[in-house]
Amino acid sequence: MGKIIAIHSYKGGTGKTLFSVNLAMTFALKGKKVCLLDMDFRAPSLHAILKAKSEKYWLNDYLNGTCSIEKALIDLTKLSGGKGKLLVGLANPSTEAIRDMSAKDRKWEMRALGRLLAMRNSVLGEMGMDYLIFDTSPGLQYSSINAIVSADIVLVISTIDASDVQGTKRMLTELYDLFEKKTYMILNKVLIDYTTKKGKEELSEKLGNSHSLPIFEIVPCFCDILKAGGTRIIAKEFPQHFFSKTLNRMAEKIEHM
Repeated sequence: MGKIIAIHSYKGGTGKTLFSVNLAMTFALKGKKVCLLDMDFRAPSLHAILKAKSEKYWLNDYLNGTCSIEKALIDLTKLSGGKGKLLVGLANPSTEAIRDMSAKDRKWEMRALGRLLAMRNSVLGEMGMDYLIFDTSPGLQYSSINAIVSADIVLVISTIDASDVQGTKRMLTELYDLFEKKTYMILNKVLIDYTTKKGKEELSEKLGNSHSLPIFEIVPCFCDILKAGGTRIIAKEFPQHFFSKTLNRMAEKIEHM
């Protein structure tokens, strides 16, 4: 059976959704069957990046128990040029839906967790998908905690900003260690000087003992990606880009876990 990956961060603006979309596309381009879900119900963004919309049901509807997960997914395999398979579950971006999801109580969240856990059988089992990727809400939202509980692997996207690193450290003890998940850090938007061997040593010294998460990848800050403003899928459009090659390394590591 396939793997469930939750991509999380302490705060917004780290590049979490950028990694979610591009990692899903990287797997699809490798011929894998991938399902990508927008679990950031307070600030949905996958619909804008993928230029897609739900035909009838949203992921919200599945978690509310009003439809099956199959009905909440749209097929975007065409974006990968027909390679592999790419299914996407979008969060409803309407103001009313965001307000509704923000008001959910703990009992609802527990039922939603049960529906997320059921995806291992429905999405990875019955549908035969290789990977299920959750693009979570930043911080300690219930939806993010549910996604992490359901996942096999957690990738934490962080910058080297002091508040980001310290926040990630708190989540390590309050969240990741609590659920004993395979958790790895991706340092994003790092100055290019820190990506060399000597730079990595300096970066390690700079971070000190601020966290104990193994570093999965160190990704430089790319002006062209920032300039694109989330409108380009780098892994597909620029396969020779350093960022795309980094994603390929990440995909290979995950495949062998």
